[in-house]
Amino acid sequence: MSVDSIMHTEFPKGYTVLFGAEGKVILTPQSFEHSSTIKSMQYDTILSLGRHAKTPSDVYIDFPADENSAPDLAILREDARKEGKRYSFEDVLLISEVVSTSSARKDYDDCTAKYGRYGIPVYLVVDPYAREVVLHTEPTSSGYSTAHTRAYGTGKLPIPLADGRTFTLDLDELPVPEPEADAR
Repeated sequence: MSVDSIMHTEFPKGYTVLFGAEGKVILTPQSFEHSSTIKSMQYDTILSLGRHAKTPSDVYIDFPADENSAPDLAILREDARKEGKRYSFEDVLLISEVVSTSSARKDYDDCTAKYGRYGIPVYLVVDPYAREVVLHTEPTSSGYSTAHTRAYGTGKLPIPLADGRTFTLDLDELPVPEPEADAR
């Protein structure tokens, strides 16, 4: 898809539009659970790392081979500097993706392989539907060699970062999906 055609395309309301490799356009529905979970994690980054910590959400990060990503949440090194308009994957200490009903395979499989391959020290999958988080550490060429699962409602999860700081995720405060109301 050309830049000109993208500029003149009207995408449906209520969707996040992502542009992948080889011109792939991905439409992901936004959900209240997704948004609330990101907000909760952002609050925890402020409590853990301070108001001015570099913790972008849905902001593109440059990866090699045009495999750029805009993760739901990233924690960058304090001394990270933009290269052009974006930060580099080499500045990333932690990436977190929040699972949506349409993104489960991507978040659990594709992103785990990708972020591990590029040496992202910590990859956190937050799943409001399964009510659990999966903490991946020890990146390898095909993913991560260590994965720990913790359920929502089990207290605070301290996550050591490669720069010596600790990000603490409060598992008691992560929002859970509300039951859908009956249609009238």
